[in-house]
Amino acid sequence: MYLHTSTNRYNQKLYFIKLYGIITVIRSLESIIDPQSDSIFRSISIMSAPPEIKPTSSLSDIAQYLSQSSKGILASDESTGTIGKRLTSAGIDNTPEERAAYRQLFYTADIGHSISGAILFEETLYQSHSKTNTSFVTHLLHQGVLPGVKVDKGLIPLPSFDSNTAINIVNGETRTKGLDTLDASCKEYIKAGARFTKWRAALKVPPSPLALDINASELAMYAAICQANNLVPLVEPELLIDGQHTLEQAQIASAQTLQATIAALWRQPGISFDGLLLKPQMVVPGGDCPNHNKPSPESVAIYTVDVMRQVVPPAIPGIMFLSGGQTEEEATLNLNAINAYAMCNNNRTPWSLSFSFGRALQASVLKIWSEERDEEKAKKMAEELARVNGLATTGSYSGPHPSILSGGRGSLREDFRGWRTDS
Repeated sequence: MYLHTSTNRYNQKLYFIKLYGIITVIRSLESIIDPQSDSIFRSISIMSAPPEIKPTSSLSDIAQYLSQSSKGILASDESTGTIGKRLTSAGIDNTPEERAAYRQLFYTADIGHSISGAILFEETLYQSHSKTNTSFVTHLLHQGVLPGVKVDKGLIPLPSFDSNTAINIVNGETRTKGLDTLDASCKEYIKAGARFTKWRAALKVPPSPLALDINASELAMYAAICQANNLVPLVEPELLIDGQHTLEQAQIASAQTLQATIAALWRQPGISFDGLLLKPQMVVPGGDCPNHNKPSPESVAIYTVDVMRQVVPPAIPGIMFLSGGQTEEEATLNLNAINAYAMCNNNRTPWSLSFSFGRALQASVLKIWSEERDEEKAKKMAEELARVNGLATTGSYSGPHPSILSGGRGSLREDFRGWRTDS
């Protein structure tokens, strides 16, 4: 299976941890000697220069642009219900005006240096700046950030058949709705300026064969419909962080989930792998796993990259990891270690290893906005969180982290990320 128990694997891990420590020291010295210069580690690009994006650009060009080195994707596509829970808990009313005012902080911040794309909720795709009336799409495009849109319509429970009672039961697993209206929606979204899309499937650890089969098939159908409409699909088979599963169990579940998803994409007619992006969870233990079993970023990197190398085809331009309940600092440290590990021994991966973070790019911004209503300070935080994660995509982040949530360690887990009616 995918467990790391051999002597060779153990020695490889020790070597990587030592190398990672040496690289961190070198980068710290670099920043002291010349903090304005680009480090040699950041100047090495996994990909060639990103293509210029035009209305006639191919799916492959758009996917390459989104997954370009030193940049990632801002996931700001929370539904009205999900963003409402976050705003309400911060003392902010869940109204269209308040939602727009909060999201405006990100779209008007100087994030283009570290963000290549932003996923919007359908409502936000048509909203504008409160003072200038300039659309958010225009604001993003002005700094080279491609607009994307969430196209799924949320999660619904997945019944499973109990052979003992001959009835359907609900065990907490889900599927995603929205395929029936997807084609028509895509035609409207691309008119509004969207260049890519996102569809989220949410799976428990371990996922059942039924949940794997249905969600993988629906992800593949979603991808085909979007590509037929010249929209790059961001394929998200999320493994929820909820549970007591260990790092090893998470790795097995990740391999199973990605294998099922890739196989469904292979079977789906019309799919171009170079015109899509993958958005999985990093291989991390469950949020309820005992703290003494919490792995180091180096261990997360080894377990994550090894699964990706065994499963993900090289034609896919980028793997854009979700943060999935990790803290702001954890997500950055783990992403940084993933890229450092991928580059050790000059053993590069065929795809970029980047991010499509939501809460890990927003939590500190929301705290500032809710407590101080200081627009410039909140925008500066958005820029800094984007910047450190941009560095992490090349393994060149060395701290300190800008998070203001208990030193970056405040929990970002939520109890409404699985089945809910307003996803």
